[in-house]
Amino acid sequence: MKPCPQLWFLGNMVMMVLLSQPVLARSEAAKDFYVSPRGSDSNPGTKAKPFATLQRARDAIRGARRNGPLPIGGISVWVRAGNYPLSHTLKLTAEDSGTPEAPIVYRAYPGEEVRLTGGKQVTGFVPVTDETILQRIDSLYRGKILQVNLKAQGITDFGRLSPRGFGMPPQPSALEVFFQDRPMTLARWPNQGFVKIVTVPDAGTIVDIHAPGSKAGRLTYAEDRPKRWGEKPEDVWLHGYWRYDWADSYVKVESIDAQKREIVIQAPQSTYGYAPGQTYYYLNVLEELDQPGEWCLDRRSGILYFWPPASLEQGKVSVSLLNEPLVSPQEASYLTLQGFILENTRGNGVEIKGGSHNLIAGCTLRNLGNLAVAVQGGTQHGVLSCDIYETGDGGVRLEGGDRGTLTPAGHYARNNHIHHFSRWCRTYQPALQITGVGNLATHNLIHDAPHNAIQLTGNDHLIELNEIHHVCLETQDVGAFYLGRNWTERGNRVRHNFFHHIGEVGRDVRGVYLDDCASGTMVFGNIFYRVTRAVIIGGGRDNQIKNNIFVQCDPALRLDERCMGTKEVWRGIVYGEMKRSLEEVQTQQALYNSRYPELVGVYKYYEEKSGVPPEGNSIVQNISFGGTWLLDHPDYKVDQTLFGIRDNLIDQDPGFVDAPHMNFQLKQDSPAFKLGFEPIPREKIGLYKDEHRKQLLK
Repeated sequence: MKPCPQLWFLGNMVMMVLLSQPVLARSEAAKDFYVSPRGSDSNPGTKAKPFATLQRARDAIRGARRNGPLPIGGISVWVRAGNYPLSHTLKLTAEDSGTPEAPIVYRAYPGEEVRLTGGKQVTGFVPVTDETILQRIDSLYRGKILQVNLKAQGITDFGRLSPRGFGMPPQPSALEVFFQDRPMTLARWPNQGFVKIVTVPDAGTIVDIHAPGSKAGRLTYAEDRPKRWGEKPEDVWLHGYWRYDWADSYVKVESIDAQKREIVIQAPQSTYGYAPGQTYYYLNVLEELDQPGEWCLDRRSGILYFWPPASLEQGKVSVSLLNEPLVSPQEASYLTLQGFILENTRGNGVEIKGGSHNLIAGCTLRNLGNLAVAVQGGTQHGVLSCDIYETGDGGVRLEGGDRGTLTPAGHYARNNHIHHFSRWCRTYQPALQITGVGNLATHNLIHDAPHNAIQLTGNDHLIELNEIHHVCLETQDVGAFYLGRNWTERGNRVRHNFFHHIGEVGRDVRGVYLDDCASGTMVFGNIFYRVTRAVIIGGGRDNQIKNNIFVQCDPALRLDERCMGTKEVWRGIVYGEMKRSLEEVQTQQALYNSRYPELVGVYKYYEEKSGVPPEGNSIVQNISFGGTWLLDHPDYKVDQTLFGIRDNLIDQDPGFVDAPHMNFQLKQDSPAFKLGFEPIPREKIGLYKDEHRKQLLK
């Protein structure tokens, strides 16, 4: 009997998760080292005489390896309470590896707070007395703003504000300011929200939504506010959604003509240019330091100006200094980082490259310039039971697996609470970005973000038992879950997740967004509550929308056949980028056709050059109640018979156990069961208690 690809995938995923668990049981032979801020690197690293740094403990483990095999049960580095400033990345290489029987575990001492920080505390704030500066600050606020000379405290590397965002190379953040363990706001105007571009000189006529706007780098505005900033304001930046509400970036001002109300922008320009009516705000403007929590830095003098949101006696002020990740295992294996707070770096919190079976467990990663954890290559690395928030970009990136051989990596993000991310780059910096083959995201709680929550590329990934709410808060044409524009990225499953309170009437926000002909995806057993446009099939093929519950969604489903579109833009996508996706796996075509037999049906349409219809989809055994069931895209009407729509329970009371309290489990006499509906394990969705997560949110 021919093996079932789905069972093969699930079986392998279960096995990978089991194998990826670190060996935490400790034998009598296991060895311990200790680290304390009150220790010394000349000590032997015992509990009574600990080391002072993690680097010294790492080197002690290297010495132990050179003297013979690691002890059964491995080595633990117990790190006592305190702050551990890192002026350089803690690098761990192959020689720092453990083994399955002897893992290496760096762990915070139980019950103690241990911080690995890329920043430095700043003290000595005094009131501003320089009349030149006071004249630039609104008289209402002058007595509330303090200053400190960073250079006098040995801080001279301020980094630099850089063009960053959609379509631009990743950049570490410049120096940031934190108070009471929260990021403060670089002085901006307006304080909340955006202003709009009035005109874009030299833009010409924009006739198509996909046509670029002006890249001349000139725009006009309506407000008088810039007149307050002097004739030649310096180092002023703009952050905006310059052409689309799903592509943001930072650009630097070359000049402002306050009389003409015109801005000239330095190169590089935003990826898609600029268009009238789009939104932006100004930042890094000393004159706009006008509310608690704002700050601004004079990079020439090194003086930091800050309006603390509370008395300085109620918290500490710190600044980020490190331009690198705090911890970086490279080609290392069987390492665990457990129970730490990682904070205040300008780059990533943890960066893992190559190796296998490394684990970040029970850590808090916050106030970071880029990502919390970035995994690149290797196999079976995990991020487990971590709290991640206030990252400059996204949360966790899992990249691994071989698309040439469809070999899974087995990386996983499980039981993590990820929220308030994408502080700097606001689009396409999700909580979980998963690429490659055979990776897993399960039991995560994700909320409060401007753009998407989970973004997928590749094959055979499993997205399961996650709770996602209040994302896509600032953007449009966006999905909480996103996958798109590749015929060959198949075998992905979105199963038993709870999407709720996403989008609102009048906003182009989706729950599961199978964009631009995404194909071969299973969306099974999910709950969608108060999600606008809960699931969209954007012209793709062979997608299965089965056994889901849609409550007060508008609509539950939207369908289109965009890959048959005759407009030049769509023919360009289908016969350009989409065709290249087939050509990329041409040498592995037999493997792909065997694993995903439905893929064979695509090729003939490229011979005919008549567009590719959305065949092979099925929409079966779903429940839709209290909203709209199904809509066509207004521009791409479809033949609904192509979508296999049957056995769905529409606008009939399904018999929820307790809908007012979001308990959408079904009573035993629900009419949905007669249609073959399978119970959804709502009680298993989201975070759970384990040795790292002792308490759950109420």
